[in-house]
Amino acid sequence: MRSRLSACLLATFLIAGGFLAVTRLDACSRAVYLGPNSTIITVRSMDWVSNIGTNLWVMPRGIARDGAAGPKSMEWTSKYGSVIGSAFDAATCDGMNEQGLVTNLLYLAESQYPTPKPNDPRRTMSISAWAQYVLDNYSTVAEAVDALSKEEFYVVPVETPDGHAGTVHLAISDPTGDSAIFEYVDGQLVIHHGREYQVMTNSPIYSQQLALDAYWQQIGGTTMLPGTNRASDRFVRASFYINAVPQTDKIEEAIASAFSVIRNVSVPLGISTPGQPNISSTLWRTLSDHKNRRYYFESTSSPSIFWIDLADLDLKEGAPVKKLTVNDGSIYAGDAADMFKPTPAFKFLPAVPPATSEAKK
Repeated sequence: MRSRLSACLLATFLIAGGFLAVTRLDACSRAVYLGPNSTIITVRSMDWVSNIGTNLWVMPRGIARDGAAGPKSMEWTSKYGSVIGSAFDAATCDGMNEQGLVTNLLYLAESQYPTPKPNDPRRTMSISAWAQYVLDNYSTVAEAVDALSKEEFYVVPVETPDGHAGTVHLAISDPTGDSAIFEYVDGQLVIHHGREYQVMTNSPIYSQQLALDAYWQQIGGTTMLPGTNRASDRFVRASFYINAVPQTDKIEEAIASAFSVIRNVSVPLGISTPGQPNISSTLWRTLSDHKNRRYYFESTSSPSIFWIDLADLDLKEGAPVKKLTVNDGSIYAGDAADMFKPTPAFKFLPAVPPATSEAKK
């Protein structure tokens, strides 16, 4: 027990001191605010080394989809409508469906996906479609965990249009405050399920993040918190602050508190570290009010926040897919539900065969 604790402490100090070797990854953070009277809020930041061309999309029910992963791709038809944030208009990286289920994709360099075997009966899915698949098909975290744990398919990574390995892990949350984290570790799907899994950042894998966070909890956040932009430090700060801020059912105060937490773990524009692309500028932040089905978006290059009430969207089957362009520098404020324009749905970024993907990482 002592040796394990010593190893944990050593790893913590190496990370805090800046001596840990870092592989190719980009940064993001996510936290869930658990307030009284079902005041549940999920916040996340998107940090990346380049402009990922994010726009917002309205996805109605009844859309037939393909997993963009070759002849064994999953196929499905969307059961629930959603509002989502895209990456490169080729992947769903964030969003909320009409049932209040939220998905957040964050980078994880340590992700290792299954190696295809000739007789593997499972279907395949490009990682660019993973978050959308969950939004399309499930109403609660428990329902999603039950279905995904059966592993009827596995995800295949992509190479992003800006030349980076698209290896990620997935966080989901719902109006009950339930959460789940999905990671592929050593080719196996690992699921952490429960309300206690409020926070996710990037490296290392989630079980190691929890061990590091446990150490800092012993110190206590009012005594000292790690202050760098590294993923482990952001995890610890988000974990402390999301529970230290006032827990209230006054929605305006709860939203302000949740936004303050995700801003605390954001990386200022223009900040990066050569050789450590996990320290990348925050491009945007989202906040999902599960109770009121309201999705907020804040670009770090815009002076204002705007939101979309899902109740104001036409999500019925046969309704048009719509897009709100934010990547061109357009400024929005307040309720933006009426500003979406009918636009053909984007195609998911095709999966890269595992051998090719591994070689490019």
